[in-house]
Amino acid sequence: MARRFILMFTNEQITFERLPEAMEFLICKVERLETLLSTLTSKESEDDKWFNLQQLCDYLPDRPAHQTVYGWVSQRLIPYHKKGKKLQFLKSEIDLWLLSDKRKTVQELHSEANEFLMNKNNNRLRSKYYGNNK
Repeated sequence: MARRFILMFTNEQITFERLPEAMEFLICKVERLETLLSTLTSKESEDDKWFNLQQLCDYLPDRPAHQTVYGWVSQRLIPYHKKGKKLQFLKSEIDLWLLSDKRKTVQELHSEANEFLMNKNNNRLRSKYYGNNK
C-alpha cells in the first residue's frame, strides 16, 4: 500500500476524495516510527541502568562477594559513583570495564615485544650515530 500511495501521489495533488487513503498511509508511518523509537529508547535505558552493590554482584559473571567489590572500589579498579554513602554502578561502564579486562594472546605478546625491541634498537642506533642531541 505504501508503495502504491507514493507512486499515486508523487506527481499529483492529494484530492479531498483521496484524503482518507493519505491519512491512513501517514498513520501507518507514524506508528512504525513510534515502534522504532520505543525500541531504541528501551535499549538505551537498559544500558544506562544503575546497580546497587547487590545488583552488581548478581550481574557480574563471577558473583563476587560484597567485600571483594569494596576492595575493588578502594583500589579504584572498578568504575563506580558515590551518592552520599551509597555506592552506585552504571551498567554501561561495568560492561566496558568487563570487556577491557581481556588477556592478550601469546601472538599479541610476541608482536608487542618485537615492536618494543625494534624501537629500542632504533633509538640506540640514532644515539650512536647522532649523539644524544638527535
